[in-house]
Amino acid sequence: MPSIPPIPRRPEPSPTRLRPVDLARLTGVSTQQIRNYEEAGVLPPVPRTDSGYRVFGETHRRALLTYRAMVKGYGAVAAAVIMRTVHAGDVPEALALVDAAHAALHAERVSLREAGEALEALAGEPPEEDVPGTDLLIGEVAALLGVRTSTLRVWEAAGLLSPRREPGTGYRHYAPDEVRDARFILALRRNHYLLDQIRPVLDGLRREGSTAALRSAITARTTALTARTRAMLEGAGHLHTYLASI
Repeated sequence: MPSIPPIPRRPEPSPTRLRPVDLARLTGVSTQQIRNYEEAGVLPPVPRTDSGYRVFGETHRRALLTYRAMVKGYGAVAAAVIMRTVHAGDVPEALALVDAAHAALHAERVSLREAGEALEALAGEPPEEDVPGTDLLIGEVAALLGVRTSTLRVWEAAGLLSPRREPGTGYRHYAPDEVRDARFILALRRNHYLLDQIRPVLDGLRREGSTAALRSAITARTTALTARTRAMLEGAGHLHTYLASI
């Protein structure tokens, strides 16, 4: 019985000469995305044939894989700017952009750590249930917290408190959430926090609604930052390898 000839396989594209469709298949994107990446500068300059067809190569494949790895940690916009800067020939500036991204992540981590420390400072404070359920005047809030009315005015001037003003008299009325915030500020000031350090923590408390919710949000955000740090390290490793190859 005669043997059946094998079905001829489609030849693999040469890594030194790739069509847009070849590069798209190798990197798992669409041909339209390849064109978009070329226009955005994510890819190095692409030569063309005499007929005007794009000819991609191994360098373009590595550039695209590097960009896609960096997107996970740096984000699409920052990763594109870094790759575009590399392809413009300014590697030092591209690395400065990488440094800036890591510095911003570190600043966010420090802010979260301060928020966590602030919550621990509140551990010995009266529970939020003790906050009065009706508006209080500035003298009443000062007496409740054991501070001077001038202290509350300083916190207000710093943008930490916003009591409602009574029309005509201008008297300050502190709602229950304002009293809670004042108590929060007092606890942090006792632990030597500056007013500028208190503001982001207070914003988080207002956004989440309670210290328990804020603590949960901080934990979740810390986990997310750790994952992003790992992704940035992976992306930076791809960038290092790519820079060494061009």
